[in-house]
Amino acid sequence: MAQHVLSLEAPDTMNKCILRIVDTSIYNNLSPITCAALQITLPGFVRPTTLKSPIISPNFILNLTACDLEVQTSQCGTIYNDLPDGIYIIKYSVAPNDIVYVEYNHLRITKALYKIQGIYCDLDLGVCEPSATIKSKLSQIRLIQQQLNAAKAQVEFCHSPKKGMELYNYAVKQLDKITCHTCK
Repeated sequence: MAQHVLSLEAPDTMNKCILRIVDTSIYNNLSPITCAALQITLPGFVRPTTLKSPIISPNFILNLTACDLEVQTSQCGTIYNDLPDGIYIIKYSVAPNDIVYVEYNHLRITKALYKIQGIYCDLDLGVCEPSATIKSKLSQIRLIQQQLNAAKAQVEFCHSPKKGMELYNYAVKQLDKITCHTCK
């Protein structure tokens, strides 16, 4: 029997109010695609939001907002609330939905990436060799970026969401220490 090879990607974006989901599936032309469904469970939630056709069709690219994900119910299309960082559970299926599906854990790190960009903006970098203090901050930022990458790997590839969130939370605390002007 001909099979579909379902696959999704949720790339990191710098848009705090958008979750991007891209269908990277390979569909078999001999099998009809019916009853496509995309379920997304946000961090801290237990009930997924379900999207179906016509929104979900082969090769979709979605930019989902808080309204699309049903966590914002007023002023949709006017005000766009930020989506939280954390683990999103994303499940995509086609008929028969209990057999033909993929499910992913996606660690969203957009707010952490925003903090890193803010730190870069605050650094007084010139076109010459940076001072020892700035070099130290740059080294700290690189280490934090690697911790965020490790957190994503733990969640998305190693199937260790608890460990991934611990790494993520530690990295964010380190970012907060760098950006705190009154901390000692």
